Amino acid sequence: MSGWLDADVGPAKQIRSMTLRKIWPALVVAAVLLAAGAYILWQGFSGRDVPPGFAKTNGRIEAERVDVATKLPGRIKEVLVKEGDSVAAGQTLALMDTAELKAQLNDAKATVTQAERQLDQAVALLAQRKSELALASDQLDRSERLAAKGYTAKEVVDQRHSAKITAEAAVNSASAQIDLAKASIESAVARVERIQTYIDDSILTAPRGGRVQYRLALPGEVLAAGGKVLTLLDLTDVYMTVFLPTSEAGRLAIGAEARIVFDAAPQYVVPAHVSFVASEAQFTPKYVETKSEREKLMFRVKVQLPPQILEKYAQWVKTGVTGIAYIRLSPQNEWPANLAVKLP
Repeated sequence: MSGWLDADVGPAKQIRSMTLRKIWPALVVAAVLLAAGAYILWQGFSGRDVPPGFAKTNGRIEAERVDVATKLPGRIKEVLVKEGDSVAAGQTLALMDTAELKAQLNDAKATVTQAERQLDQAVALLAQRKSELALASDQLDRSERLAAKGYTAKEVVDQRHSAKITAEAAVNSASAQIDLAKASIESAVARVERIQTYIDDSILTAPRGGRVQYRLALPGEVLAAGGKVLTLLDLTDVYMTVFLPTSEAGRLAIGAEARIVFDAAPQYVVPAHVSFVASEAQFTPKYVETKSEREKLMFRVKVQLPPQILEKYAQWVKTGVTGIAYIRLSPQNEWPANLAVKLP
């Protein structure tokens, strides 16, 4: 048995050696091709590298969000838009049930009418009281003249004088009734205007143009005051949020030019500018004493897209899209040719 095994070892080694000699050239060629492919791929990834004076960082697209919410508690009657719809500023988006408010409005208007009738009565009563006062004054004058000649008793003069005083008080009371009726009218009118404002606020409109991102409530749902119904994206205020270290953020000026290359469309270069640099660092302790640690501080930066481009390509604008932002740290530096603006 042992001899048979020993005899078989020699031919097996020869076969393996011949096989390796045949496939070795193929392995060399494959290695060369793999290296070439890796080099080409590396060139593709590094083709947009920038020279000194520029910053390069990753980020994602964001837009200002606007929540459309109820001012008063109530039931949603109708939602007129769906997610993804584009809306204009002032467009009606949803309606609240206003049946109860309309009933209150009718009651308030009836109160206004009632107060107006009370004012008419007070005006008529004042005219009557003034007439009575004039009569009482005339009677007092006559009584005083007759009493001076001895034709009328002093008691009659006193009665006429008391009647005049009573008539004057009645006039003052009627005047106060007029003021009270006017105040009642103003109060009722204010209540009407307040309820009408509530009804107007029950029509939920878009505070600005944009796109509906989320529909948070459906018809029939009862919401509390401030309940969110829709979330809009303001497509005129779109930016990429990025983070830069202290060495770059410290040299960055508000308004500095930038370029954005989206991962989904690397063939295009979109112009932008820096609109915000955070005043406090992120991701690090609040107090950093050493220079090496300060260099690790990261500052949040907003790279704003121009409104004219956003308006032209509004249907392609999406939040959450990732990409690379290139920011010019010094205005004297020229943009590389591979980062020249290129739009569809």
